[in-house]
Amino acid sequence: MTIIDSNVEINLPVAQVYQFLADLNNHQQLMPENIYNWSSTADTASFTIQNMAKLAIHISERVENEKLIAVPTEKPPFDLSLAWSVKDNGSSTTATLTISADLNMMMKMLAAGPLQKLADHQTKRLKEILG
Repeated sequence: MTIIDSNVEINLPVAQVYQFLADLNNHQQLMPENIYNWSSTADTASFTIQNMAKLAIHISERVENEKLIAVPTEKPPFDLSLAWSVKDNGSSTTATLTISADLNMMMKMLAAGPLQKLADHQTKRLKEILG
């Protein structure tokens, strides 16, 4: 299993950060420009990654003010999960995006870099949006 992490500190209470992340409608704002055909509800999202694949995800687990996990609704090319966790630091919150992907060696060489870039982009955008 390949694990890709990216985290950011945000100067807001954990409940506000969690509330934003818990609604998949908000995640479109976190996506890079190569994501299009976005469609979402609070619990599901589908989109196309330019020159790659169409992906549909849904929230499979929620723990209020702690974490939420999204997994594909259809069988992807490889097993994948996207987990956001939020940690209360008193006056700020640490938000961490963890992408877990079951990649063989060939896929790891091709996908690990873009997945890390995606994780870093999403945490950077989260900080820009929420301050």
